[in-house]
Amino acid sequence: MESFNKSNAVKLRSHMDKYLYADDDQKTVRQSRNGSSRRARWFVEFVEGKNHAIRLRSCDGKYLTATDLAFLLGMTGYKVLQTEPDEGYYWKYEWEPIRDGFQVKLRTWCGKYLRANGGTPPWRNSITHDDPHSSSTQNWILWDVEPVESVSVLMSSRSSLSSLSDEVYGSEPESPMSVISTASSRFSSKQSMSNKFRSGMDLFNKAKAVRLRSHHDKYLLADDDEESVTQDRNGSSKTARWTVEFLPDSDCIIRLKSCYNKYLTASNQPFLLGMTGRKVVQSLPERLDSSIEWEPVREGTQVKLKTRYGNFLRANGGLPPWRNSVTHDIPHRTATQDWVLWDVDIVEIQVQSPRPKSPPPEPVRHVDSLESNPSSPTPASIKSGKFSRQESADPNVSSPPKSDGRTIYYHVADENGVVIDEAVEGYPFTFKGNGVDELTRKLEEETGLEGIIVCNRFNGKLYPLRLQLPPNNASMNVIVVLSSSKVAKDFAKQGLS
Repeated sequence: MESFNKSNAVKLRSHMDKYLYADDDQKTVRQSRNGSSRRARWFVEFVEGKNHAIRLRSCDGKYLTATDLAFLLGMTGYKVLQTEPDEGYYWKYEWEPIRDGFQVKLRTWCGKYLRANGGTPPWRNSITHDDPHSSSTQNWILWDVEPVESVSVLMSSRSSLSSLSDEVYGSEPESPMSVISTASSRFSSKQSMSNKFRSGMDLFNKAKAVRLRSHHDKYLLADDDEESVTQDRNGSSKTARWTVEFLPDSDCIIRLKSCYNKYLTASNQPFLLGMTGRKVVQSLPERLDSSIEWEPVREGTQVKLKTRYGNFLRANGGLPPWRNSVTHDIPHRTATQDWVLWDVDIVEIQVQSPRPKSPPPEPVRHVDSLESNPSSPTPASIKSGKFSRQESADPNVSSPPKSDGRTIYYHVADENGVVIDEAVEGYPFTFKGNGVDELTRKLEEETGLEGIIVCNRFNGKLYPLRLQLPPNNASMNVIVVLSSSKVAKDFAKQGLS
């Protein structure tokens, strides 16, 4: 219990080095490497009259619950969900921490343990309550407890379920519940301070123009067709420059205008039929509506840009047509969590207050270069709101050279290990590590695939990479194989996987 007495909120990290994560659907629970998300934070409540038991409440005000629903029919594990409190079934929300060295096991009402599963889908990243039935899964029920020191929750050390008001459960999902008063069951004034901290507006407040750099180290560009939006490494182009407009009646919303005097717009058109992502385009509507409004949400030193739909501006990776595309969507998998994060580089500073007292000014005259008015301050590039280097006004000046790393060229093989057009140069990216596991994770991000095996070809045959990568950052050609494919099963039969 001492692991939970240190803070009113904790993060739980599994043996897989992933965090217990409350999913966006406010029902399911899974594992995620995104430990910085508020959804990895669990508020601790002590059970009245039971010194050995706790409850864990998600950021949505729902409780971590050990259900009696089978995870898969015929298997032993049972589902762990987020649920609303149900009078008479409080014992389902109670967990008994049992110390095991420096870690803990969380025992349920039925004597089983909170378990972070590995393996292939549907087990991968799932959470159940179960017993470890083999020596290889003994560590799957062990958790590291990380206190969240920045959270201040004013509640009784022995609170009960009934003390939590409906106001807490009905709170806006995007607003972190940082302060709760059990005496009045109302948010204190510190709540607004927490929301202000979560806002990403401080990264834009001094900006007249910015560049947005994605997780793929590419910039958000306005295409020269004056309609589409894409990603590109050429951050010195005028098309990477976005003028920031502030709304006179809002402290948390911005508009972004391209060099073609058109607004970054979250359309309702699907990017691909049958897929969840929707197109992001440049447009100039007759009436400025909420489709061109973006809410910056801070995530560490970076920012997410939220649309009116609750989606986020997303820089896609993977194979065409996804490669270099920009949509608004919600990341549904661990490998794509960072695709909605952006670094903000300020290229021109506001001379006056960024808050207009009148309606937004008329569209600025179209210019053909990044040159600013001589009376304007010297442009500076800022990452995460801090001045760092001078920004060149010459569009022909290239971006600063990249740090050391090797170039990886990859192809994706089919079910039988066949690569179409293998003679053609593969898709390139820069990799700065040396380990095969690290390269595998990077390729999962690049391709958008999960459960892959990285291979190379020797004497015409595919072999999984198993050792360290070659020294001296030499370029490499690799082939990506799905672990569920026929060729991967052949590896297993040969003892190569």
